[in-house]
Amino acid sequence: MISELQNLQASTGAIFEPLSTGEIIPMTFGNDPEAITATKQGVGLYDRSHWGLLKLSGEDRLRFLHNQSTNSIQTLKPGEGCDTVFVTSTARTLDLATALITEDAILLLISPNRRQHLIQWLDRYIFPMDQIQLQDITSDYAVFSLLGPDSPTILNKLGVTDLQQQPYGCHQLLEIAGSTLRITVGSGLATLGYTLMIPASDASSIWQVLTQVGAIPFGEAVWQHLRICQGRPVPDAELTEDYNPLEAGLWQTLSFDKGCYIGQETITRLNTYKGVKQQLWGIRLNAPVSPGTLIWSDEVKIGKLTSYTNTDGEHFGLGYIRTKAGGVGLKVKVGEIEAEVVDVPFLRHPPL
Repeated sequence: MISELQNLQASTGAIFEPLSTGEIIPMTFGNDPEAITATKQGVGLYDRSHWGLLKLSGEDRLRFLHNQSTNSIQTLKPGEGCDTVFVTSTARTLDLATALITEDAILLLISPNRRQHLIQWLDRYIFPMDQIQLQDITSDYAVFSLLGPDSPTILNKLGVTDLQQQPYGCHQLLEIAGSTLRITVGSGLATLGYTLMIPASDASSIWQVLTQVGAIPFGEAVWQHLRICQGRPVPDAELTEDYNPLEAGLWQTLSFDKGCYIGQETITRLNTYKGVKQQLWGIRLNAPVSPGTLIWSDEVKIGKLTSYTNTDGEHFGLGYIRTKAGGVGLKVKVGEIEAEVVDVPFLRHPPL
């Protein structure tokens, strides 16, 4: 069970803190610098069990999700998956999710603080004639991600070779240490890796197996550092009703030829008429700055900082910047702090 997992994590140095949603999660294992290095040179292990996991079943499930999010879902086959964004009718962002297609369902991995909101939001669009069942199965599973160049080696040690060289989102049910679990290509970041969905009763044994073969555990503090440095946007920071997926750099989640879906008209118009007025970028800073601080260029306000980290001794953030102001290489001030706009691997920007 999850409590057994937390006891195991505590025995290896995990320090727990509550989220605003109430879940108690490992914030750090007391090894943050080592763990960051592991994601670059070895393999790190992140417990994502506090993220939301939803299940869509019923004959209309593909059509339903296709019509409720930005990517092309109906073209996917069992064993495939993709990232997709839920947006409002005016294309304002709700959440970035990963959708996995199985033989009889769609699994949706969503952000921790969007679980209840998305359940209610999706339920609003299920009509009486729709053959759709929506379930919250978060508590039934643990979710772990392996991140780093040695992730394939870790799986090899456990006898898993089928997923190497497979594209992002591909997934299979496989057996490890007597447990049947789903392994998906993709770490949740631009870093090479895999995500594992494990029955909750087997969570502690799989965690122990993964650490025994060399995965370095890390907590939420390192995850937040990594996602900011790589540019993964999150709800309440970069994903809010102030921004749309094109501005948020999530072009890889958008299908422009899939037909109608919620927010499609606005997204198509912005793309067709090059109407993206602001874009999300990495910001290399000379000193600490609080999220929400305004960004300036030549004494003109051009944007706002949305996230900040300095875990490895360097000051770095994410921020939205007016498109006409420029992009990579632009020198700016964030408040009174000098900074430079840089590219980050998770984000895409409008094609020239």
